[in-house]
Amino acid sequence: MSKEERHDEQPFGGEWLADLARLINAPDYERWRSMVAATGGYAHPVHLAGGSMIVDAGTGEVLHAYTTDGEPSGHLLMACGNRRASVCPACSQTYQADTFHLIRAGLSGGKGVPETVSAHPRAFVTLTAPSFGPVHSHRDGRACRPRKHDARCEHGRPVGCHQQHEPHDERLGQPLCLGCYDYPGAVLWQAHAGALWHRFTLALRQELATQTGMSRRAFAEHVKVSFAKVAEYQRRGLIHFHAIIRLDGPAGPHQPPPDWADHHLLTQAIPPAARQVTVTTPPSDLGRWTLVWGEQLDIRPILFDSRADGLSERAVASYIAKYATKGAEASGTVDHRLSCRACAGRGRLTVLTPCGHCHGTGLKPGLTLDALPVTDHARRMIRTCWDLGARPEFRALRLRPWAHMLGFRGHFSSKSRAYSLNLTDLRNARAAHRAAEARERHGLPALGDATTLVLGHWRFAGIGYTPGEAIMAEHLRQRVQTARQIAAAQADE
Repeated sequence: MSKEERHDEQPFGGEWLADLARLINAPDYERWRSMVAATGGYAHPVHLAGGSMIVDAGTGEVLHAYTTDGEPSGHLLMACGNRRASVCPACSQTYQADTFHLIRAGLSGGKGVPETVSAHPRAFVTLTAPSFGPVHSHRDGRACRPRKHDARCEHGRPVGCHQQHEPHDERLGQPLCLGCYDYPGAVLWQAHAGALWHRFTLALRQELATQTGMSRRAFAEHVKVSFAKVAEYQRRGLIHFHAIIRLDGPAGPHQPPPDWADHHLLTQAIPPAARQVTVTTPPSDLGRWTLVWGEQLDIRPILFDSRADGLSERAVASYIAKYATKGAEASGTVDHRLSCRACAGRGRLTVLTPCGHCHGTGLKPGLTLDALPVTDHARRMIRTCWDLGARPEFRALRLRPWAHMLGFRGHFSSKSRAYSLNLTDLRNARAAHRAAEARERHGLPALGDATTLVLGHWRFAGIGYTPGEAIMAEHLRQRVQTARQIAAAQADE
């Protein structure tokens, strides 16, 4: 990282240079450096103070003791755990890797899932949002939205666009006319996207049963339907759902489905299931919207051989893992909440008590919606979330706390229980592996040995870095990332 880049990234003026010099010349710098490198260079580490002991359960003898008193600043640095790449690249890489292994296990087996699961019928499905108004789009070698005549909308804006937009054009996803775009409909669709997905999973099970001439209960006695999905923001601020759908026997991935529950049955049931799903918004003087999936529906087989007419298992797992760490920032918005934490955006602590933190605005102190560094389209989406969130009929949607996500409040990545193992299982396995390594290094009994007890006392002591520490942590993160990329490339050779 160059000197100019470091200076541009820091909002601390010249303070960072003096702090960096202090850090590098500190007597405990090497210990601080090794601790940050071991974490992968977290952007916002959690500081813990305290200690732990491993004692002999029979005699009470202390076999090993650790305290943060000897650490730089007296704290132990722990991961912030934020999955967003825009917030913490190091934590997002860990989350991305875990998601990849979770998805890959449900496709190819491993980590407790039998390899025979790869022979089960699977499909990679993309469910889209409907149109709420024309937006600028990229079309290879073609005009964005050509019109034969220079027609204009009621606001005096052209209804077409004759330009050929490049993939990185900032106008992509922006409405041709902000006044014609159905912002309330877009925000309400986004807020109900999770409900649409849930109803789709129910409708698909029913459609599969119908096509086989069975009741849903009878079908479930022969076939279990498993899902894994991820949400991807489009330029226009609305999400797509990319999903893996797999058919198993009633025992899940450990049992193949009957021969008649094949790939053809799966792909034939998906379109009618998607078309029949609707969600109706609460009654309002603004009207009521019947929310549905968009007309675009992509269904592709998942195959062993990437050279065949389909997607390879690795490609699908990589694709879902990639979007699991992305947020709404790709659509021109911000990656942090805008609502006041004390009142959750309501502006009041009780019906009669205004919030003293935000002074009734519902926004974080010091924030104004008009000053946000976002696109005009994202600002209108955020403003619509804010306005609809103040209406009692939409209170349950919690639109103000989720305004930075343009109304979407569902899980970015999720799976059904039987698809594969959980992220918690992967995290626990990683923690157990590190603990076992530490015990071996100190000559202690193996992890899980009933003859020892672990006693600990910890307290939260802060979060983040000083200006100089932030620069050095980012430098270390880039070095760790480069080393991992080299190791991965060598492993693929």
